[in-house]
Amino acid sequence: MIATVFRNDDLPPAERFEAWREMSDQASVPMEIRCDHRDDFRAAARTVVLDAVDVCYTSIPSVRAYRTPRHIRRSDPELYHLRLNVRGETELSQVNRETTIGVRQFALFNTSRPYQGANTQGRVDAAVVRFPRALLPFPEARVDELAARRLDGREGIGALLADFLTRFIKDTDSYPPSDASRLGTVLFDLVTALLAHELEAESSVPPESRQRALILDVRAFIQRHLGDPELSPAVVAAAHHISLRYLYRLFEPQEHTVAAWIRAQRLERCRADLADPAQRATAIQAIATRWGFTHPADFSRAFRTAYGVPPRDYRRATLSASVCEQG
Repeated sequence: MIATVFRNDDLPPAERFEAWREMSDQASVPMEIRCDHRDDFRAAARTVVLDAVDVCYTSIPSVRAYRTPRHIRRSDPELYHLRLNVRGETELSQVNRETTIGVRQFALFNTSRPYQGANTQGRVDAAVVRFPRALLPFPEARVDELAARRLDGREGIGALLADFLTRFIKDTDSYPPSDASRLGTVLFDLVTALLAHELEAESSVPPESRQRALILDVRAFIQRHLGDPELSPAVVAAAHHISLRYLYRLFEPQEHTVAAWIRAQRLERCRADLADPAQRATAIQAIATRWGFTHPADFSRAFRTAYGVPPRDYRRATLSASVCEQG
């Protein structure tokens, strides 16, 4: 994935703040930025464009930013910015509302309205999703009800979006450019789902977008509960308040059925643990049980079908190869 990267640590200390201010003015929206330590302002930004949506990851020290009516008259791209803090706290205010967000919390703001933000407690790392207002299926006045409100990224659809963003930030370089459109669609579906949930306006979301967000939520639920031997399609459907038939229909375009995908994920976790030298002393059945397999014969048969060798032989071969590489 192609990213635009900015770093100022290779500049003379006295020039770093001005370089950041100019970059921010051009790459984002015009704002007034104030800082008490201009003499050595170390900051970095990494931006990836995913069709109509882009993600900007920033790491900056304590600053205050102001977007005023004058800035808006000068340039207004008519965007929403959805911010996720990865480290540190940020104070935000817009439309007569103020909030403070911390790690794994979101805040939304509208570039067409005056805005203030401040990192006052030290360095803050954040991911900002930027997208055109016109893409959302909700009236602007309704979306603005969420401006400068703390949105949770620890549970539900917010957690799913936070997980997606943190993984994307970490693994950006591993995605080919051809994935940009697909990733942009997934990201915007999750953003839309989060805002719809907060507005209690799920019915306004296009059915195909709701369906894509739901399948991501279902997969995340399955991943979190792989160790539960009772995990089944019926349990998954009940947890998401949908019928078993509808769950099956969701998985029809996928490579696996629901049950097959659960089994494949369990086997992959077992395979990884069997290949881990740190778990050499852990019994094979203990690993199988950890990931939801309760019958040794069933596990051994499923593992051999998936990987071509019994679990014991796989472990012996991979651990021997690991020892040879270290030697």
